[in-house]
Amino acid sequence: MLKSMTGFGRAEKNVGDKTFLVDIKSLNGKQFELSLKLPSILKPFEFDIRRLLSEKLARGSVDCNISLKDTGSAKPVTINTDLAKAYYKPLADLSAALNLDPSHILSTLVKLPEVITPSSDTLSDEEWKDFKNVLLRAIDNLNEHRLNEGNVLEEDLNVRINNILKQQEEVIKLEPLRQQKIREGITRLLEDNVGKENYDGNRLEQELIYYIEKIDISEEQVRLKNHCDYFRVLLNEGEESKGKKLSFILQEIGREINTTGSKAYDSTIQKCVVLMKDELEKAKEQVLNVL
Repeated sequence: MLKSMTGFGRAEKNVGDKTFLVDIKSLNGKQFELSLKLPSILKPFEFDIRRLLSEKLARGSVDCNISLKDTGSAKPVTINTDLAKAYYKPLADLSAALNLDPSHILSTLVKLPEVITPSSDTLSDEEWKDFKNVLLRAIDNLNEHRLNEGNVLEEDLNVRINNILKQQEEVIKLEPLRQQKIREGITRLLEDNVGKENYDGNRLEQELIYYIEKIDISEEQVRLKNHCDYFRVLLNEGEESKGKKLSFILQEIGREINTTGSKAYDSTIQKCVVLMKDELEKAKEQVLNVL
């Protein structure tokens, strides 16, 4: 079971006389990175909200936008009387000095900074519990989306690994022919340059065995097969966050493919190696999206 880092979740609910809308978007990322926008009424709970998002989403670049929808109900305000009085005297003096009508001073006062402010409003413990359920519902919605995306990723990754294994089967079939071609090529080269009677056949056989052992790729094929099998086993495990593990295994698969190519000395095997590398790169791109 795979879970993608890409997803979207939304939830909306009335909490008391307020209506909250939670939108969460997640993209792939190496770590958990959160961009959080929330109304001032939720500022006292910011750390709790961040903790919940981090625990439930684990990894990815997350954009969470929490908005408080206008219900049309009147909001209480506070008038800072002391500040209004402090503003009034210089305004009255200025009005008198300019021979202006002082009846408009009040309308000016209420527009000055901090004279009228909204009453500090916060959530009660019960309202916080209700809001937390809204947030969790949006997170669950996003995780469901992630699972659906993960199923698509899993199918594609299985195809990539199976294609690599098919090319490996071709390499294993070609390996005995490769050794024979190397043996025949070196023997022909000696016969053409020094003559068939002028070299020691036993010594040639010893050197051929040494050379063929150096370019033997059987160990690489065993390790490649084991890595691919482990990759498929890990795909089916129930662990949620395994993108990094899968990425590490792909690195090991790539190492065995590269070594096979460097030791092949055979154009047909090199073609198989190129095809395996192509499938590997596609798998690496997909694993970047795995949680």
